[in-house]
Amino acid sequence: MSQGFDALQSHAARLRTDSLSALLAREPDRIAAQTLRSGPLYFNFARQSYDAPAWLALLAQGEAVDLAGAFRCLFNGEKVNVTEGRAALHTALRGQNSDAVVAREAFATAADVRQRMAALIAQLEASDVTDIVSVGIGGSDLGPRLVADALRGPLPGRFRVHFLSNVDGAAAQRTLAPLDPARTAAVLISKTFGTQETLLNGGILRDWLGGSERLYAVSANPERAAAAFAIAPERVLPMWDWVGGRYSLWSAVGLPIALAIGFDRFEQLLEGASAFDAHVIGTPLADNIAVRHALTAVWNRNVLGHAAHGVMTYDQRLALLPAYLQQLVMESLGKSVKLDGSPVDVDTVPVWWGGAGTDVQHSFFQALHQGTQIVPLDFVGTVRNDDPYAENHLALMSNLLAQSEALANGQASDDPHRSYAGGRPSTMILLDALTPQSLGGLIAMYEHSVYAQSVLWGINAFDQFGVELGKQLANGLLPALKGQGEAQDPVTRALLAELKARG
Repeated sequence: MSQGFDALQSHAARLRTDSLSALLAREPDRIAAQTLRSGPLYFNFARQSYDAPAWLALLAQGEAVDLAGAFRCLFNGEKVNVTEGRAALHTALRGQNSDAVVAREAFATAADVRQRMAALIAQLEASDVTDIVSVGIGGSDLGPRLVADALRGPLPGRFRVHFLSNVDGAAAQRTLAPLDPARTAAVLISKTFGTQETLLNGGILRDWLGGSERLYAVSANPERAAAAFAIAPERVLPMWDWVGGRYSLWSAVGLPIALAIGFDRFEQLLEGASAFDAHVIGTPLADNIAVRHALTAVWNRNVLGHAAHGVMTYDQRLALLPAYLQQLVMESLGKSVKLDGSPVDVDTVPVWWGGAGTDVQHSFFQALHQGTQIVPLDFVGTVRNDDPYAENHLALMSNLLAQSEALANGQASDDPHRSYAGGRPSTMILLDALTPQSLGGLIAMYEHSVYAQSVLWGINAFDQFGVELGKQLANGLLPALKGQGEAQDPVTRALLAELKARG
């Protein structure tokens, strides 16, 4: 993308001295032109620091790499995960937005598994089980944890669902302490059933429950699940290699979601995602929300050089969204080589982070307003609240609007300590209300933005080889911690000696 990148740089140079308020004054139709909606989702890009000519140059980049064609390849089940020779058919888990045979077959397969999921849930509902422990890590944990927490409602549902991911034994101890093993079941989620954290925590659950009768599993390796934990085949739901872990909450990995919020509402989550899929595959690039979000990210990262991106959720129920997006975005886009193995010629993913307002305003917003580094933001809020505290919601919304305005416009002062530079760009994302449909659409939007960015950079969004080296070294060092070997690295040897001396 280097030629187009040079053209974009010329626009950045032209706009360097223009404030966001100046852009707004110069373009009377800017707000309307930079506002897009899909169903219950509203997006306002008017506080991003490009003008209409710069946007057209950005859009030309999307057309040059044929983003529309890339989306068709994704939805049709072509092998977009080229390094592993696989399709990435997570969209087929939630709806039929492609007539391709492989996509229709994947949709039918997923629908059959959902029926099995519903039957397992009905069996649990008929039992005396009150609590579910979901054991997984990464994509097997973050997505289900986010959705279950966001949509669980103010009162306990039929099941209280708890999540256990970290291999730290303190996490298991704290999770299990308030629970009754006689009224608890566990779901072990692992694609390969070779993940160290899940195997160790699964062993703790099996022993704590007194056997495997109330163990369930979701895996692409059911034989290993049965061998490791004696889980009966009828209590194992499948995964597939054409669904990556961080894209898997729409599959049987969503079993904890359905247990937490109900199977009907889980299906509504899928419907919301499928509706946004239809927007992406059926909307021209210029009006495509995921494409605009992706091109904005490229502008901020590659043209303006911003090395971080923040997600601020002005709805406490979405407090886990930044953690979920960290994996989705940084594991997908944290690449330094192109599809053909050659080095990328521009920077790829920035550091993603964030938190929930208004708490974050009293922690790190000082740096966002007056620090030396500009951090573009996504603000996420909900128009209608479901709680009875109307005055609190009005205060929350006033803070959401105020922070976006203050970051954009700043405020001059004769006292440099009280001066706000402004010029901090942000995108405003509003959900009509936090429902399964709106949350499904929001997550799908971020998935598609990530994919579009990967196409623009020429990288693979669907492998994650970078997580393997640390795992391999950890497996090799475990015997050394047990006194059965020695580390090769001198610093690690010194650290091992310190651990043994103080252990």
